[in-house]
Amino acid sequence: MRTLDLGRRPYAETEAAMRAYTSARTPETADELWLVEHEPVYTQGIAGRAAHVRAAGDIPVLRTDRGGQVTYHGPGQVVAYPLVDLRRLGCYVKEYVFRLEEAVIDTLWAHGVVGHRVRGAPGIYVRPDDPGGHALLQPDPADPFAGLGKIAALGIKVSRHCTYHGLALNVAMDLEPYDRIDPCGYPGLRTLDLRSLGVQASWPDVAAALARALQRRLAPAR
Repeated sequence: MRTLDLGRRPYAETEAAMRAYTSARTPETADELWLVEHEPVYTQGIAGRAAHVRAAGDIPVLRTDRGGQVTYHGPGQVVAYPLVDLRRLGCYVKEYVFRLEEAVIDTLWAHGVVGHRVRGAPGIYVRPDDPGGHALLQPDPADPFAGLGKIAALGIKVSRHCTYHGLALNVAMDLEPYDRIDPCGYPGLRTLDLRSLGVQASWPDVAAALARALQRRLAPAR
């Protein structure tokens, strides 16, 4: 899987390129991993509800064809778009999502942070009060996000067995725009980045670590 660092790009331009790449694919087309940092934008999933965008202000809101609800992209966030043929990878969508999340967990662990899953809420979460702690997560049925903050969002699209869209990992952002939405459709969900957890890491270093993790996790079985 070839990795391309696209630098900072507008979201709409990148999404259009992903669609074109996926539409033109043949069984021989190589898989690619695109790494990008977007200009500020809110993106809505295909079934996203307008009510979850509470005060967009001067940040544009764009509807996409990925799964999930509203999220924010902006400077200081590593966005990874794996353009993968699932037939070549030899797995179904559920397993693919699991592998994406594992790659984020690997990347966080490399920076001393333990990532967690929350059942029914794709993405990766951390304990802001104990980001490196290994205690088993004990979800509260009344509030599955109690004591947690979201650090990575995930939303994908599969067309003709080929994936696009992907995941976003927060490194060192202005987190205020998350206060204007219900992140991923969950009112009051706290959103964090590595910097807010006390981790001083650069965008290029985290992007490289995430790319290595994705290359490992998305390597076809031999």
